[in-house]
Amino acid sequence: MGEFLGLPFDASASGPLIDRMIILVHWLMLVLFIGWGSYFVYVLFRFRKGRNASADYRGVRNHASSYIEGVVAVIEAVLLIGFAIPLWSMRVNDIPPEADATVVRIVAEQFAWNVHYPGPDGVFGKSDISLITPENPLGLDRNDPAAKDDIVTINQLNLPVGKPVIIHLSSKDVIHSLNLPLFRVKQDAIPGQSIRVWFTPTVTTADIQRVMARRFPVSSSHVPEELASLVTLADYTGKDGQVILAKGSSLTDDVLPALRDAGIAEVTVAPDTPTEIACAQLCGLGHFRMRGFITVQTPDEYRAWIADQELQNAQNAQ
Repeated sequence: MGEFLGLPFDASASGPLIDRMIILVHWLMLVLFIGWGSYFVYVLFRFRKGRNASADYRGVRNHASSYIEGVVAVIEAVLLIGFAIPLWSMRVNDIPPEADATVVRIVAEQFAWNVHYPGPDGVFGKSDISLITPENPLGLDRNDPAAKDDIVTINQLNLPVGKPVIIHLSSKDVIHSLNLPLFRVKQDAIPGQSIRVWFTPTVTTADIQRVMARRFPVSSSHVPEELASLVTLADYTGKDGQVILAKGSSLTDDVLPALRDAGIAEVTVAPDTPTEIACAQLCGLGHFRMRGFITVQTPDEYRAWIADQELQNAQNAQ
């Protein structure tokens, strides 16, 4: 049903409830559009010129329209009280314990998303505005014992699948808006405030890539423009074992003959990182550049990524 309304792929545990709310509202909008549109056409025909010469200023006296408006008001009240408010309450108040979640800070700025992980000790290190530099956008004080193991990335958020995520969202400058369409999350980032946002990823980025994958026959002489930005999901090798097109590479016109010579009939491509971080608030002239990426991984892949980031921290500290 969500696909019928053009909703994006659902990758969040709370997604079905949010999608249901969106679908119910759209059904109400459709009924109102058809109902009032039909009534408007009827009125145009019923009271056309010359049809009602004896019309008076008091108009037609009946309560049909009042009844219809009452029914619409009741339906809207049911949507609001029965669905919208409980759903909003769950999203705002029923936040899981941080001990059972992946906790990160995201600090927006013109024009980037700064992601801050607390490290193995689970404690965020201190930040100081006087320490902010292009290399240290959060002003993290590495002399603070709690900050020594902290991990900071820019425009890249890695998360484990199946575990709640709690984001402490804030902004360094103007109002931004964290928009994660596939996870049904949208929240303004407001300077001077730290707002908690949470969701639970249900599928990995690799799973989403497989769902969004498209097959392209290499018999074609030209790669369509809409496929040029996609990447391959596997290595494609020639008869001698040499890699013609590596996994994660873009498909181009010049590799098509080699693929055909190797007897490869088609290539599977998909978006490189389909889970994006978008800014849904016009935040300045560079708004179009404020684009980040989410990589949802298996627990083992996430632990390996964290370990790699810790190793980089240790090397940078030397």
